[in-house]
Amino acid sequence: MYIPNHYKNENLEEVKDFVQQNSFGILINIVDQKPWGTHIPLELEKDIEGNDVLIGHIAKANPQWKNFSENAEVLCIFNGPHSYVSSSWYREEEVPTWNYIAVHIYGKLKILSEEETLQSMYRLVDKYEKVAKNPISLDDMSPKTMRQVKGVVGFSIQISDIQATYKLSQTRKEDHATIISELQEQKDAGSKAIAQEMKNRYE
Repeated sequence: MYIPNHYKNENLEEVKDFVQQNSFGILINIVDQKPWGTHIPLELEKDIEGNDVLIGHIAKANPQWKNFSENAEVLCIFNGPHSYVSSSWYREEEVPTWNYIAVHIYGKLKILSEEETLQSMYRLVDKYEKVAKNPISLDDMSPKTMRQVKGVVGFSIQISDIQATYKLSQTRKEDHATIISELQEQKDAGSKAIAQEMKNRYE
């Protein structure tokens, strides 16, 4: 994606932490000569060699998986908070803009075995059930329910490139305090989250 230098985040540890905290992404490849996207959890993990990989699965009913190729790159998009920024918050006249955080990850995809897919689903459920009032485990599921695993295709993505945009009014240093204050007064969660991101960096 296009990233002006002042919005580029090359702190890989921070970016990877963002992906782990915002792991519901979009998997994109080409299906019938058109871009095709599926919204799914894409978990950042390590493979047996210690390399960063994304792990996910989609339904076999989704034709996207039939176009998976180990020689073709896929794109995974992860979105974070975003907010409109009014130029009325600036000291000098300028057009309004939008602040946001987004990460694009490219890589080559490999289809997992049924056993590997099942193991990845155990990890996925265990991760998100930690905060549940009454956490469940796949171990407690009946054989009938667990047969649903046969209806999905698991995959890993060997990462080749990570691109991160953190657009947080870097070019408006003199206006940071006002922008943060105004964003904090907005009612939507995105504006408040962007305000917090800016506070973490600039205050």
